[in-house]
Amino acid sequence: MIITPKVRNNIFINAHPVGCRVEVERQISYARENGPIGGAKKVLVIGCSSGFGLASRIVSAFGCGADTVGVMYEREGTEARTATPGWYNTKTFESHAREDGLFAQTVNGDAFSNDVKKETIALVKEHLGYVDLIVYSLASPVRTDPADGTLYRSVLKPIGSSYQAKAVDAMSWEVTETDIEPANDEEIKATVKVMGGEDWALWIDALLAENLVAPGCKTVAYSYIGPEVTYPIYRSGTIGKAKEHLESTVDILNKKLAPCDARAVVSVNKALVTKASAVIPVVPLYIALLYRVMKELGNHEGCIEQIVRLYRDRLYGDGPMLLDEAGRIRIDDWEMSDEVQNRVSALWEQATSENLKDLGDLDGYKKDFLNLNGFDVDGVDYSQDVTDF
Repeated sequence: MIITPKVRNNIFINAHPVGCRVEVERQISYARENGPIGGAKKVLVIGCSSGFGLASRIVSAFGCGADTVGVMYEREGTEARTATPGWYNTKTFESHAREDGLFAQTVNGDAFSNDVKKETIALVKEHLGYVDLIVYSLASPVRTDPADGTLYRSVLKPIGSSYQAKAVDAMSWEVTETDIEPANDEEIKATVKVMGGEDWALWIDALLAENLVAPGCKTVAYSYIGPEVTYPIYRSGTIGKAKEHLESTVDILNKKLAPCDARAVVSVNKALVTKASAVIPVVPLYIALLYRVMKELGNHEGCIEQIVRLYRDRLYGDGPMLLDEAGRIRIDDWEMSDEVQNRVSALWEQATSENLKDLGDLDGYKKDFLNLNGFDVDGVDYSQDVTDF
């Protein structure tokens, strides 16, 4: 089968196996070239199959030389349908890790569930013995609470009042005005239940109960703040409430982790093209403008570059961990610099459907968007027949 990209409402419904493999191999090469990094040797990555979670597992293995256990929720391919990209990403990662003599095994299932936690902990206990780094990088729109079976769905909405702003379609690049009604209390609660810190804490509780957290262990979860122009739909909206809950969970976890001299921290990362960001109104437009500015300044980073810098300079850098006033790691520091934000803001005010190609890095955004599912990857011949799904 010749596989071409299929996208509906900024969401891919297929993937290219060869493109996914080549893209993961590019990230592995970058991690190797920028290693070795001291620190973690036994790593659990919860949400390991794409984006920052995949990059974290790659840097753990090929930067730190760590054995890894991962947790993902991906679909295997059939004769008529491709697998999800995370399936191909993970198989490629595992193959290369094992070639390097590293342990790499992945649990495929609902990370929110008690059963997957039990299966993962049994795997860690048998093959790793302990963990000295726990990465929490889940990005799911729904969660079933394991305590009572209630299904919660997150929403992308403002709080308090409706939101009107510029939006853009990631494939057509038509700039429009979006108008989103505010969330109600139940929607806010549901979004916090799905995307807040509750499940992160449950994972740490489960690992502590089995004495699998090594002395000096670190656990990191990923967050985002962004510029004021996106606040109404992001940081001041329902997702922002969930991120606030995630960040406040750090204090709770640090009290639990103190007896084994372990530590929890949140890393605030840069805006990048991910499966999640592509469907958030306003964000694709902001990222297209941001990419142009940061590439012109020479400080643009993708997921793998961000995570290499996180590990090398913050988690395992020399001296004390550099944190902001709220106790967070900020590797969005280059994005949020005054120079970058002032230039992006000026472009934002000018952006229309007619001039966006001149103002923003549409080619860079679209390439990253396609790369997520293995398309438009450099070095791949997409005219070739693919038989292994």
